[in-house]
Amino acid sequence: MPKPAQYRSGSLIYFQGDPADKIYILQTGKVSLVYQDMETGADIKDPVQPGEFFGVKSALGRYPREENAIVLSDTTVMAFTVPEFEAVAMANSRIILKMLKVFSNQMRRVHKQVSKVMAKEEQPPADGLYGIGEFYLKNKRFSQAKHVFNRYLTFYPSGKNAAQAAKNLEIAENSLSRYGDGKGPGVSFSSSASASSASPANSEKTAKNYYDAVSMISQGKYQEAFVLFKSIVDSGVESEWTSKAAFEIGRCMFLLNKFEESLKYYTNMLIKYPKHPDLLDVMFIMGQSNESLRRKDQAGAFYKKILTMGGANADDSIIIKTKRALNALGA
Repeated sequence: MPKPAQYRSGSLIYFQGDPADKIYILQTGKVSLVYQDMETGADIKDPVQPGEFFGVKSALGRYPREENAIVLSDTTVMAFTVPEFEAVAMANSRIILKMLKVFSNQMRRVHKQVSKVMAKEEQPPADGLYGIGEFYLKNKRFSQAKHVFNRYLTFYPSGKNAAQAAKNLEIAENSLSRYGDGKGPGVSFSSSASASSASPANSEKTAKNYYDAVSMISQGKYQEAFVLFKSIVDSGVESEWTSKAAFEIGRCMFLLNKFEESLKYYTNMLIKYPKHPDLLDVMFIMGQSNESLRRKDQAGAFYKKILTMGGANADDSIIIKTKRALNALGA
């Protein structure tokens, strides 16, 4: 039978894309399900109420998680395997009614989103097609973006967005070849203002600031490095450097022994960038932070997750040090 599981504030119960092998009931605390709006791609936060189920659809449907389950305060949940949940549900009709209520609320929210999309003033076909391409590119779905921008340039070669569509097509092709779908640094779209800020001179300055900050870390100047990395992220000059600097900010917090702050920062960063290129390193530092806070169970969960996600393409060094950390915990 299932047993209660406890999670600390700022931790994650599961990530988007994880295999769905458990169904959860929130007993105490606060949990938020974070997923993307179907229209804008913006994050939507769906709070789970005590006594409600979550993770049901993906577990019963046997498809990967569609959202991140974020713990907002110290929380206790009951975790069921699918067979355990089916057995309990069949023996208790109230559980089925409660589950139907949750599904009904979710369907109403989806209906509102669809109605809002349908009620909007219809866009010209060219603008609509271009907007779809930008959505795919922004969300690192490069193969779809490549297809859409190809279509745009085929049907609207003289369209008002033709020049930018050609640039976006090149970005999609290069990113797909270099990183693959869903991977790599985020993609930002350049307006006339941002295009000037991403000039070669500014890019060179950003790179210099980044490597100066890395040098500061090697000298033990963690606070100075933190300030410099933060200035890069706040400027948003170039996505590749912004992504690298975002990771280093959390590392500086860890090196400054600000373990809670590092955990909260990385949790928020993973909500925004669930497929960050340094994801395994982020999770290792989150494990180290939990270990420093004497939360061995949470630390072990992060280490085990790294080994599950690693695979053949993982950096050997991160796998080796994760195994050592896990062995040191006695897990």
